[in-house]
Amino acid sequence: MADRWCALLLRTSHNKERDNMLWNISGSFFYAFASMVLSFLVMRIIGKEQGGIFSFGFSTIGQQMFILAYFGIRPFQVTDGNGQFRFGDYLHHRYVTCALALAAGGVWLLVSGYTIEKAAVIFLLVCYKVIDGFADVYESEFQRNGNLHLTGKSNTFRTILTVGTFLIVLTITRNLLAACAAAAAAQAAGVLIFDQVVIRRLSGVDFAWDKEKLWTLTGSTVLLFVSVFFDFYVFSAEKYAIDAYLNDAASGYFNIIFMPTSMINLAAGFVIRPVLTALTDAWNGWDWEKFDGTLRRISLIIAGLSVLAVAGAAVLGKPVLGILERILGSGYEGCLTAYFWPFVICVAGGGFYAFLNLYYYVLVIMRKQRMIFGIYAVMTAIAAVISPGFVKAYGIPGAAFGYLLLMLLMTAGFFFCERFAYRQGKH
Repeated sequence: MADRWCALLLRTSHNKERDNMLWNISGSFFYAFASMVLSFLVMRIIGKEQGGIFSFGFSTIGQQMFILAYFGIRPFQVTDGNGQFRFGDYLHHRYVTCALALAAGGVWLLVSGYTIEKAAVIFLLVCYKVIDGFADVYESEFQRNGNLHLTGKSNTFRTILTVGTFLIVLTITRNLLAACAAAAAAQAAGVLIFDQVVIRRLSGVDFAWDKEKLWTLTGSTVLLFVSVFFDFYVFSAEKYAIDAYLNDAASGYFNIIFMPTSMINLAAGFVIRPVLTALTDAWNGWDWEKFDGTLRRISLIIAGLSVLAVAGAAVLGKPVLGILERILGSGYEGCLTAYFWPFVICVAGGGFYAFLNLYYYVLVIMRKQRMIFGIYAVMTAIAAVISPGFVKAYGIPGAAFGYLLLMLLMTAGFFFCERFAYRQGKH
């Protein structure tokens, strides 16, 4: 049975490159779509307070612990074509980072002052996200092995399994704690079925490992990890401030008006990823005209998409928010449309975040890790100061404006650093 299942997953058409692309799009779409709509569905099924708790646990603290488990290693692993580290090295390193993520999540909840029920729900969501981070080491190896379609299949099927399990249990029991426990169990089962069983059928995967190499791997990637960890904190600083100074319902409302930023980032990713190889080749080949021309073209595309997104939010935002209120049910009238302008402001911030992601990748191509780290370190300090202030003073509108301001400042930092590094490299 296991052999037939693996053969089904490993099967490709005559055009493997097309399969890799289509399954990668499928996995990315299901993963991003689930992240966007789950909080909304929880609010619809069991109410705004529980929806707010789920929203914060799933998309904020859970995702922050995912980043600790993930450790920013994926770009390093998938580009390790020369085999500097074996899969066993990456796997055992991930055991350590996942254990650290669970411990960090537990400690954070112990000092948070939450009720026992809220802490239990969030810890289960941390477990869910850490298991997701553990799955990434297998999916990165699939890609390094030339089987990106397996990464997409795992993301697609694991998301369907876990989200389906979560929603079924939540609908039947109306108990968020039970649904989160079921989702975490389904996540673990998904890793076993779609990752662990499958990878043992691939050739060229070396499970041997060396303890000394774990330290070398950590040293090679720690700056990437800290940068990604800071990046997500800055991206989520307003959500942390809302959880600290407002109520659980406010967390749920802000997460809903924040949802379009994920779609903007997903769309920008489809534009950015195909040109990374061309940008890398142009930079390494000192083809300055091609490098700058490609970068300008992609920048204009992202800028155009962002302008369209903001215009669409300004024109359609209020009717769409009204429709969402009706879907949520009675008692939600005016709860979302009251935040129409914060909604538009969040969409604008999402456009800047997509733009800065392009320049982040460019600085990685230029191997300016210290410059990247410097930007994130400065922005983390700024976010820690201004986000609580805006939220305490102005509530959700203040959170939206604070997010836009942070994204604008970070975009300016990445843009000017890239221009400086470009001139430095050219001359």
